[in-house]
Amino acid sequence: MFADEIMERARSVLDRCRAAKLRVVTAESLTGGLIAGALTEVAGASDVVDRAYVVYSYEAKAHTLAIPYELIAACGAVSEDVARRMAEGALARAHPSAHLSVAVTGVAGPGPSGPTPAGRVHVASARRGAETLHQRFDFGDVGRGAVRRATVIAALDLLLQQLG
Repeated sequence: MFADEIMERARSVLDRCRAAKLRVVTAESLTGGLIAGALTEVAGASDVVDRAYVVYSYEAKAHTLAIPYELIAACGAVSEDVARRMAEGALARAHPSAHLSVAVTGVAGPGPSGPTPAGRVHVASARRGAETLHQRFDFGDVGRGAVRRATVIAALDLLLQQLG
């Protein structure tokens, strides 16, 4: 179902989490659950994956992850601040046994969304007791599928970075 490059990363995330006895949570906007889907495509993922949030709308981000609506309105849903708050909010709402999260927000395209160009993506990863990491990507207006695939890879890579 997923490309080999995605599945290799998903297996690595799961193996490293398993070795460290860590559980992971996802909070996804433009990927609509694809990160969680890639992780759970691997047999035995249930000992690592705690839960996944798909928060596509402003309201879902605010209600589900307790991101102040004013922050979303001020910064835009596709921003570093919102991505960080998504990662931190997902981890805060997960079971206490979850230690790590990844969140993504962006514009898959086609075309820009207001001032945000197509292909702009923010990825954040939170870990209990550690700094929340963030990366911004500008994949370009290369099509929804390409932006979403690139975002899944970027999110898995940031999880691997967060794992050290």
